[in-house]
Amino acid sequence: MRKTLDKHNTLVVTGGAGFIGTNFCYYWNNQHPDDRIIILDALTYAGNRSSLAELEKQSTVRFVHGTINDAALVDDILSEATMVIHFAAESHVDRSITNPNLFLQTNVMGTHTLLQAALKHSVARFHHISTDEVFGSLPLDSREGFSETTAYSPRSPYAASKAASDHLVRAYAETYGLPVTITNCSNNYGEYQFPEKLIPLAITNLLEGGTVPIYGPGNQIRDWLYVQDHCRAIELVLLNGEVGQTYLVGGLTEDITNLELIKLVLKIMNRSESSIQFVADRPGHDQKYRVNWNTIQSQLGWQPSVDLEQGLQRTIDWYTNNQAWWKPLKEANAAYFSAQYNTAESS
Repeated sequence: MRKTLDKHNTLVVTGGAGFIGTNFCYYWNNQHPDDRIIILDALTYAGNRSSLAELEKQSTVRFVHGTINDAALVDDILSEATMVIHFAAESHVDRSITNPNLFLQTNVMGTHTLLQAALKHSVARFHHISTDEVFGSLPLDSREGFSETTAYSPRSPYAASKAASDHLVRAYAETYGLPVTITNCSNNYGEYQFPEKLIPLAITNLLEGGTVPIYGPGNQIRDWLYVQDHCRAIELVLLNGEVGQTYLVGGLTEDITNLELIKLVLKIMNRSESSIQFVADRPGHDQKYRVNWNTIQSQLGWQPSVDLEQGLQRTIDWYTNNQAWWKPLKEANAAYFSAQYNTAESS
C-alpha cells in the first residue's frame, strides 16, 4: 500500500550536508518541527557535516554517512521514508569537464538506486532537484526563457548527467506510477555554498584581499536564485504541487551579466573594480540561462521574497561572519583553486 502524507512525515534528504540540502533541512525543521529528517550524505569535498551541527541537536534529525550508490543502505533508509527529497549530485561544471565518470556514477546511477528503493517502499512523494542547465544555452540577446516545455539540450557532462536523471525520474512515474515531482532551478546562491562557485568565490577572495576571477569577457548571463527562496519553493511543491508536474524556479526578472553581478558584489563590499581578474574561458561555456517561473507562481503562488541586491547583502554578511566555516574548505582545496584559475589574461 502506498504511504500517504500526513502531519508527521519522515523525510529522507539526500545530499543534506551540501549547500542547498543544508539550507533546506534547516528550513524544513523550522517550518515542520514534528517531522523526522534523515539526512544521507557521502561527505564529498562539497559536503560539510559541521554545517548541520545545530540541526543535529534536534531529536527528530538523524545523519547517515553514506552514498546513494550503496543499494543496501539506501533500501534500509527509504523503508522509513514518507518523502524523498533528492539533492545529492555532483554539481560543478568545471569538475565535470575534468572527471565526467564521477558525474555519471552519482547523478545517473545514484538516482536510479534511489528510485528503485522508493518504488519498493511505496514512498508518498519522490522529489527530484534538477537544474536549468539541462535546457542548454540561450543566445545572449534572447528574451525568451526556459519553461517546463523547453526541449532538453545539455552541453556539459554535468548538464547531461542531470538531464539523464530527470528522464529516469519521469520514466519511473510513467512506467511504475511512482509519485514524483521535479524542480529545475536556476543558479542558487546564499549561506553554506562551497566557495568554488562564482558568488562565494568572489566574496571569500575579497575578504582575503585577493582578486575575483571571471571567465572570458564576463558577458555570460545567469538567473540567480536566493537559496532560502528555493527552499520555500520546494516546500510549496511538496505540500501543494501536482504529482507528475515539473516546476521551474528562478529568481530574476531582469538579465544581469556575470561581470555586472561581480561589480554589484564589489559595490556592496566597497571594493575597487581593479579586484576583477579576467581568466581564460572554460570549454563549452553556456552563454545564457533565463528561467520562466510563471507556472510555480500561477499554480502555487510562489515568487522571490528578496531582490538580487538584498540576497547578495545577506550572503556577504554570512560569509563575513562565518570565516571559520569557509577558510578551512579553501585551504583544503587550495591546489584545485590554483589549477583552475592559473591562466590569467590581462583585462
